[in-house]
Amino acid sequence: MSRRPPGRSARGSGFVWFLVCLLGGALQAASIAWPLAGWSPPGTEYGQPSGWWQIASLALLVLALQFATRVGQAVWRGWVFATVWLAGTFWWLFISLHTYGGMPAWMSVLAVLALAGSLSIYYAVVVGFLCAWAPVSRTAQGIMFASLWTLAELARGHWFTGFPWGAGGYAHVDLMAGWAPLVGVYGMGFVAALLAYSLASIFSGVWRRFSLWMQSSVSRSATGAHGVTPGARVQTRLLPGLANGWSSALRSLALFLVVGALVLSLVGGGEAWRGLGHRGTAAAGDLRVWLLQGNIPQDQKFEPGTGVAQALDWYPRQIGDAVQAARTTTTGPQLVVAPETAIPLLPGQLGPEFWQPLLGHLAQQPAGAGVSALVGLPLGSLEQGYTNSVWGLTSGSAHRLQGQARLDTPDNGLYRYDKHHLVPFGEFIPPLFRWFTDLMNIPLGDFNRGALPQSAWAVAGQRVAPNICYEDLFGEELAASFRDPSASPTVLVNLSNIAWFGDSIAIDQHLHISRLRAIELGRPMLRATNTGATAVIDHQGRVTQQLQRLTRGRLEASVQGRSGLTPYAQWTAQWGLAPMWMVCAVLALLIALARNLGRRGGRTRRR
Repeated sequence: MSRRPPGRSARGSGFVWFLVCLLGGALQAASIAWPLAGWSPPGTEYGQPSGWWQIASLALLVLALQFATRVGQAVWRGWVFATVWLAGTFWWLFISLHTYGGMPAWMSVLAVLALAGSLSIYYAVVVGFLCAWAPVSRTAQGIMFASLWTLAELARGHWFTGFPWGAGGYAHVDLMAGWAPLVGVYGMGFVAALLAYSLASIFSGVWRRFSLWMQSSVSRSATGAHGVTPGARVQTRLLPGLANGWSSALRSLALFLVVGALVLSLVGGGEAWRGLGHRGTAAAGDLRVWLLQGNIPQDQKFEPGTGVAQALDWYPRQIGDAVQAARTTTTGPQLVVAPETAIPLLPGQLGPEFWQPLLGHLAQQPAGAGVSALVGLPLGSLEQGYTNSVWGLTSGSAHRLQGQARLDTPDNGLYRYDKHHLVPFGEFIPPLFRWFTDLMNIPLGDFNRGALPQSAWAVAGQRVAPNICYEDLFGEELAASFRDPSASPTVLVNLSNIAWFGDSIAIDQHLHISRLRAIELGRPMLRATNTGATAVIDHQGRVTQQLQRLTRGRLEASVQGRSGLTPYAQWTAQWGLAPMWMVCAVLALLIALARNLGRRGGRTRRR
């Protein structure tokens, strides 16, 4: 891809580009949510994303590829970049493995690096293909790079259950907010890859032409003047478009206008551009909510004498307080949300002494009115299998269930949501990896998957759609609930327990994931978590209210539901991400096979 005949690299240049890839990968990870509280470069803030740094860091990889002289060299550089990026993004897995799982520190480090390294193979393969088949045309190279890079992101997010955490598009939740409801996170990553390639090409082009100018011979005027001018060959290099004729100059101008329009979409447009994708949505009334944050330490959460006792005492009391507030004030909540596994035991393990007071609070209200509660808990049995679930409790269901010996029956009349996208090693054990989970002291199991899609819950004039833990990482799965616009959710709710990862940047990263889902689908996102970030996000991805992390409390807020569909919700609900796969694959293959774009990257040796 270097546009030069292959040859031996300068001594030490391989190590320099290795360092460039290390730096680029580290910056790519930091761009998702800046991890250092004590220092941040210009344009960044602790815990916040930076789209500009994401583009700049990816441009460093492009530079390393443009100066690669062999395909194997390009593959290595792409793999190093991606491994550092991914390991730097989800390094906090070490906390769950070592601190809470009891795995030795050295083995936990190796496990995180092994995961990052294996996922990086997607990126190594696509940059190898790029360098082997790239045309001479820089424009075509840029489109091919963006297409292949996006294919690698899609593969990482979907193959082998998928783990797209830290995809480049999440760094642009603010910078490319106008693009999100149109093309989604992967489309945003495509635009970012185009801009990164353009930035790297501008830099490398200027550097090469400057080097040629410095190395060129000087020409003296006929009168013997001592002024110097670049030779003719250098002049044509400095103005390549004019040197190749007006048609080439017009193509260069068109490319400049396209790149300029993309940059303008990031820095200009204002609210009109940001709201373009939401024109098909409309307000659907307000919902008053209490979002509960128990802040129960993970090492106590499933311990009977500590975490379990705290949960079984605090969460029901909050629901009782909500009923009292709704009865005595006009600003009381209509919905209370407790986080994932807020009740850490199966319903059958809890006797009437727990359920009857809780149901009694809700049953005091008129049927079909008052406060409803959305509570995370495990369900199932050894014979039927277990699910990570949510129950929706209303005054009407509480009336019916009072006095019943068991609540976990198929005909209990409660709203139920079962988690669909399970966490590997946490909620299901992949084949041949039982030995790995046996090394950890974590309550693991093979859970059953919920259906896709599942119906929303009608409460207080809204259609509420829960998702659990990192399910909001899969926008195309949330969009499946929008196939029928008349029954589509008006409010999204995420119930999570991020205590597994301590007070780490994982909390901030997950918050930005939820923000991007809200923008893509044009819906507010409520977040009820154990330790943070418990927050209210409006349909434009803005955090309107947030509870301080690692504290016990409730967030009292009001959120505006939304109806209608964004373009992203429309096409993703019907076809998933198939259009994105097809467009990127077709672009990459057509450019690789087209002969009128110049010689293939055979100038990059295939070894």
